Amino acid sequence: MSLVRIEDPADPRIAGFVSIKERDLTGRHGRFIAEGTVVLRLLAAAHRIGRGIEAEAILLLENRVSGLGDVLAEFPASVPVYVASAAVFDAIAGFNMHRGVLALGRRASAPGMDALIGSLPVKGLVLAACGISNHDNMGSMFRNAAAFGVEAVLMDETSCDPMYRKAIRVSVGSVLTVPFAREGSVSALVGRLQAAGFSIWGLSPRGQTDLHDIPPSPRTALLVGTEGEGLPEDILSSIRTARIRQRPGLDSLNVATATGIALHQAAMINGFI
Repeated sequence: MSLVRIEDPADPRIAGFVSIKERDLTGRHGRFIAEGTVVLRLLAAAHRIGRGIEAEAILLLENRVSGLGDVLAEFPASVPVYVASAAVFDAIAGFNMHRGVLALGRRASAPGMDALIGSLPVKGLVLAACGISNHDNMGSMFRNAAAFGVEAVLMDETSCDPMYRKAIRVSVGSVLTVPFAREGSVSALVGRLQAAGFSIWGLSPRGQTDLHDIPPSPRTALLVGTEGEGLPEDILSSIRTARIRQRPGLDSLNVATATGIALHQAAMINGFI
């Protein structure tokens, strides 16, 4: 793989990397930014297995190149690798990128909600989410999902985009490897999971069943709600609910923390890990 030296931050070949923070706010129209060596490696894996995620270009700080030969070799030769000095790199990105490793990717294709649910195995664990608006929490939830063998993450349309740069970074690249779909209402999502034979458990501090007492089921879906209000009352009343036992005096756990605890328990109960 040949390296292309960039001397001018205005070089049109690296236009997709310019002003990263501003682009986070305005959107990239199907493209995304991956940061760091670990995420770069997972991007290569996602590109290789054909999940509709493709790498378009890589931008490296000049002193990072020598240590990344094995990672770069995992990408097709058609993916350009640009190299820049620290001053040029920072001018391109718009702020000091200490990791010095960036990639521009594209989610070229992805299954819709029905297609993804229809492709799931007859046994497995799914994470469903409603109204998750914090990208740090979204990224952490994907990292939890990858750790505990979740087959897919399904989100309603009010949840934030997991392809946002910060969510990908916090997930340590898990957003690129765990299948997901984001569309429709939470009630429609619940209906689809029920029709597919999933045992759905809504996580709530007021849940009727202790998390440790959830019975095993070949197909289990854990449903979590927005960081502040949690799941809507009409949804909670239509499914079974579970709670994480905790000391009194605190309303609830952070949604990402609660998700990690609950996914670990559900995976253990069903023998998925």
